[in-house]
Amino acid sequence: MSTPVQRPGSLVATVKAVLWGFLGVRRRTDFQEDVARLNPLHLMAVGVVMAFLFVAGLILLVNWIAG
Repeated sequence: MSTPVQRPGSLVATVKAVLWGFLGVRRRTDFQEDVARLNPLHLMAVGVVMAFLFVAGLILLVNWIAG
């Protein structure tokens, strides 16, 4: 049985990768670097938090505009 690969990725790099994923614009080479460098669990956690913040921001914006 092989040992799991440790992927040291910074929080900033993870947030940038998630933001590019939200936009849907990413070069293949950058994507491949992210896959090799970043931890998938960290990507999922940051993605869920950022999706929650995005929805909360939209709700606040609509409530502010609707008055």
